[in-house]
Formats: sequence, structure tokens, C-alpha cells
Amino acid sequence: MNAHANPLVRQADAADATTLARLIDIAGEGIPTWLWTRQCVEGQTPLEVGAERARRPSGGFSYCNALIAEKDGAPLGMVLSYAITDAPEDDPDDLPAPIAPFVALEALSVGTWYINALAVFPSHRGVGIGARLLQAAEGLAVASGFDTMSIQVYGQNTGAVRLYERLGYELSAKEPVRSHPCPPYHTGDVLLLKKAV
Repeated sequence: MNAHANPLVRQADAADATTLARLIDIAGEGIPTWLWTRQCVEGQTPLEVGAERARRPSGGFSYCNALIAEKDGAPLGMVLSYAITDAPEDDPDDLPAPIAPFVALEALSVGTWYINALAVFPSHRGVGIGARLLQAAEGLAVASGFDTMSIQVYGQNTGAVRLYERLGYELSAKEPVRSHPCPPYHTGDVLLLKKAV
């Protein structure tokens, strides 16, 4: 059995902020770094901006909404999830192009437990850590009284789509990718997948 096959999954805390920022950037295919670069003050790195956001006790990208998988104290991956109870107030047309389709689909996720991000460090992939984190998030959903999960993914990210479908997620809606500067997904659709739990 792989040494990482049964990691400890625990609630994140503020001390995990830098790890969470690294993982959210992996999950977001570099779009978070692009956004954080636009928010940097002089002398600040994009990662520091991301860690500062993760360190907050509120907001979608807060350590309070994150679970971390680790083995022997070393982080392997994370899932960021929470309830969507209201539609976003932002007009997607007023948002930066990379995130506009995600916000549009978030409006269709009201009443679900939403997986904002799932990421595993590259050296620890392929041994079930992502599936374990998703199961933990589903447990949070059920404990919080929710019966539907939702997650978004680039349609061209076929490995992630296969994982979600294998775990019972089904296509609910899609939005076209808008032109943006962050590789690798410049075309196709962002998919909204849902699962009853």
C-alpha cells in the first residue's frame, strides 16, 4: 500500500495560510497568482497576498473553509468547501475574464455544498488523496444538513472530470471560458457538476 493512501485529513488553521495559497493556485491553474499580482503593494509577492487572504477568518478563501490532507505532518493537498446560500451579487460581465464563468455558475449552485477548490501537490497525485478529500467535504455537507454537492472544473481538465464523474458527480450546466492570460485552458467550457449525498 502507498504511504500516502490513507492520509490524515484535518481542519486547516491560520498557520496553514501559505500552504493553502500554494494549493489554491494549483487548483486555479495560475489564475489566483494572476489576480494576486494585481493586488500586490510594493515589496509584496503574489504568494504573500494569497496567504494573507487565506489567513482571514471569514470569506470563501479562508482557512476556516479548508481541510488539509497530510502525512507525518507534511501537507499533501487540500479541499476548500462551504455552503452556497445566496447567489453572488457580482455581475460576471464586470469581473476579470478568468473568473467570470465561475461566478456565473456559482449562481446555479445556491442550496448546495460547494467545492471551491481541490488540489494535491503533484508529487502526491494518483494515490487517492483527492478522492479522500472530496469524501471529507461530503461528510461536512451532510453534517451541515446539505444533500447536494457542487464543483466547477475546466472541461479540458479531463483527468479531474474523470475523477469527479467516477465519484458520482454529473454535469449540471456549463459556461464558455472567456479569453484570459492564464494557461492552459483558454477555450472550451467551465463545467458545473453536482452530486446528491
